[in-house]
Amino acid sequence: MGSEKCIIRDRKDLAMRNRRSFSVEFKRRIVEELLSGESGPAQICRRHNIQSSLLYHWKRQYSRGKFNNEPTEEAALKDRNEQLERLVGRLTLENEFLKKGLQNSLSQSRRNGKSLRGGGASSAISSGGVD
Repeated sequence: MGSEKCIIRDRKDLAMRNRRSFSVEFKRRIVEELLSGESGPAQICRRHNIQSSLLYHWKRQYSRGKFNNEPTEEAALKDRNEQLERLVGRLTLENEFLKKGLQNSLSQSRRNGKSLRGGGASSAISSGGVD
């Protein structure tokens, strides 16, 4: 049992030693080679001994300007779109929360026998006017 733990630990140590890191300049050069059409993705991966998933990960990062380069217009628009979608989601949740709070407040005031003058807010809710 003890020797099995030693083998597993040795494998982990070996895996940690073999992990490579690549400079930003190297990544940018590889992606620019891919984008230029100079070499195909399989050729680049074989030549540099990298996985295709890593190459395409670098390509996505490059398009977003992560390698000290200008982001592409498409990537900039995609990022902006994602920001706006998150904002819409947050505002939708906030709106729903406020609607429920107003409805609870109105139903509580009705139970207590209090009514709002003019029925402005309650009539707006009942007719669907509050969004």
